[in-house]
Amino acid sequence: MAAQTPEDNKTPPQIDLNPSLALETMDGWIDGLVALIPNIIVSLLVFVLFVVTAKIVRKLISRTFAARGRPNLGDVLGGFLMWVIFLFGALIAATIVVPSLNPGDLVAGLGVSSVAIGFAFKDILQNWLAGLLILLRQPFEVGDQIEAAGFVGTVEQIETRATILKTYDGQKAVIPNSEIYTNAVLVKTGWELRRSQYDIGIGYADDIDDACEVIKNALSDIGGIEKDPAPEVFIWDLAASWVTVRARWWTDSRSGDIVANRANAIRAVKYALDEAGVDMPYDTQIHLFHDQTEDTDGDREAQREGWPAPHQGQKPQPRYKVLDGNPSSSNTEDAATSKEEA
Repeated sequence: MAAQTPEDNKTPPQIDLNPSLALETMDGWIDGLVALIPNIIVSLLVFVLFVVTAKIVRKLISRTFAARGRPNLGDVLGGFLMWVIFLFGALIAATIVVPSLNPGDLVAGLGVSSVAIGFAFKDILQNWLAGLLILLRQPFEVGDQIEAAGFVGTVEQIETRATILKTYDGQKAVIPNSEIYTNAVLVKTGWELRRSQYDIGIGYADDIDDACEVIKNALSDIGGIEKDPAPEVFIWDLAASWVTVRARWWTDSRSGDIVANRANAIRAVKYALDEAGVDMPYDTQIHLFHDQTEDTDGDREAQREGWPAPHQGQKPQPRYKVLDGNPSSSNTEDAATSKEEA
């Protein structure tokens, strides 16, 4: 008699098809749903009440801050409180439908899941918090002209995620709030007035004081330039071909006024200096060309082009050394004689 193997003892799986059991289970579900209908209706009414309350709170906050001249902050805070009320109403509605549900367990579950949500939406939350802080501290406002993240323009809107700029050439720049909050921002309209300046070159033969007075009077006659503080003119540099004069004036801090008044100032100064006979010289340069085809090219003992002739028995030297070493006219004549002999 052959021994039985474990495979012989296995029986094929059987499926117990019992329609009555399935119907009984579905009937229990339906009975439970019918029993929960009053709770569901009440929970829906409660949730709708919270929704209406949330929208009313949002409108009240928006209107309150708009009346104070800060509509963007009202929109952000109103939207935040609205979603908080939505979430609270959903928790209350869930406990009404399922009385055995513990809100503390839901809050604990949300606390654990919020860590994962925080990592997934880190940039969004960071920009939202940065936007809220910008609206609260107000380093700049809507309508200000700023320079941030390489863009220069007028602030059109401060949203929860980004700040919208309209650049001077009519483009729309969307800058994340976190980048604005963590980096330097230049607010060009932070104060009412802004100073501009421009450098003008006059000839060395002209009277410096007279030229400065002419420039100051020309700037004072321009309507867009402030009288207090008055325009200023300083002697700034003794350049190679001219004396540099720096003119400074104050105008409205708006970029359009800055550009228009700068153009008017340059035009007025040009005409005023021309009328006063003040020279505005061109750049003057002296170029010495060395002929590199000579036989003595590279010979440090030989005379070099652009250098004065050396004395007998001396090596070629720069002009300033020759003059310093030979201040008298006799030495100069010797140098000329040496040059002719050379």
